Amino acid sequence: MDQFQPNTRFSIFPPGIKYLLIWNAIFFLATINVFVGGYTPLGKFLSDYIVLQPFGHGFMPWQLVTYMFLHASFGHIFFNLLALWIFGQAIENLWGTRRFLVYYFLTGIGAGLFHLVLNSNPVIGASGAVYGILLAFGMMFPNRYIVMLFPPIPMKAKYFVAMFGALELLNGMGQTNSGIAHFAHLGGLVVGFILIKLWKIKRPGL
Repeated sequence: MDQFQPNTRFSIFPPGIKYLLIWNAIFFLATINVFVGGYTPLGKFLSDYIVLQPFGHGFMPWQLVTYMFLHASFGHIFFNLLALWIFGQAIENLWGTRRFLVYYFLTGIGAGLFHLVLNSNPVIGASGAVYGILLAFGMMFPNRYIVMLFPPIPMKAKYFVAMFGALELLNGMGQTNSGIAHFAHLGGLVVGFILIKLWKIKRPGL
């Protein structure tokens, strides 16, 4: 029997999504001064230990998890968590909470490792795991339409994911010091694809 059981009823805020949103918000409020920017005293004290640092320059294994709960600004956390909720609720409702959370953390860890191998800068943010969720949405619901924000053009999920993957690859190769972790995003996509194939997950209706 499959150890991962799907949820039996649909929820707009399934448990995994709900607790990820809560814990990201707690970490953000504890580490970032939302009024003037920069770290809070606790954030300054913890930053060397919970930000994902380069190999040989402060790296510690637990940072591959803690970095996912850190964000640099309100805009950074808002758009990451908005995307997590929009795309993640469909995946958690389809797969079940346990599989969803295992997938989320493995794609986030894989994204962090991709970044460390290909870029020497510290990194924070849930973006790598969120890109993994986006990849899962594109594979599970390839023909659902997503409306882009800028410009507001509807596009099938499979093309939306392919476009973002291509953009992250091009930007990662051409903007290594842009301040955006393009290779972490790409790593989330790659690890997500590998996991879905290893777990032999089929999209609904197949």
